[in-house]
Amino acid sequence: MSKTTKKLCYIALLVAVYVLLSMTFTIKTGNLEITFKSLPVVVAALLFGPAAGGLTALLGEFLCQVMMYGLMPTTILWLLPPVVRGLVIGCAAKFFWKSGRLLESCPVTCYAVCLVGSFATSCVTTVCLWLDSLIYDYYSFAFVFGSALIRFGKDIVIVAIVTTIVIPLMKLLRRGGLVPALN
Repeated sequence: MSKTTKKLCYIALLVAVYVLLSMTFTIKTGNLEITFKSLPVVVAALLFGPAAGGLTALLGEFLCQVMMYGLMPTTILWLLPPVVRGLVIGCAAKFFWKSGRLLESCPVTCYAVCLVGSFATSCVTTVCLWLDSLIYDYYSFAFVFGSALIRFGKDIVIVAIVTTIVIPLMKLLRRGGLVPALN
């Protein structure tokens, strides 16, 4: 099997995990969502870089959006936040590869990068929520921006959990030869 085919298979598997986590292990309250669907995005970004991280998030979120809400005028908006996470973490991983290291081999930096990715994702989510509220005419400052601090706090906890899972997972996958040691 060619390297590209293997990479596509890994991405397809991670997209499936994204959808599974989104559909089964998610708690939604108002405009807040507690979920671990970022886990496969982080794995894809660490394994293959920004394109794979972004593609995993894009395809996974598209499938989730279509299955939960159907194809709506704002569907494209809601694809952006998870893609941002994949791009941010993937770019940092690629930067580390160029220096001959793996991002997950520097845990503090990995936590920081995942936190920056989460912060960027939350900012884009807030903008998308604002645009969605204007398009569908339900804008309320308290609804859109009032929950941002809660969302940021929730994301810090989720980043801590996801990164704590991802670092040993990546080491285990690489040591077992299941994924490339370094791109």
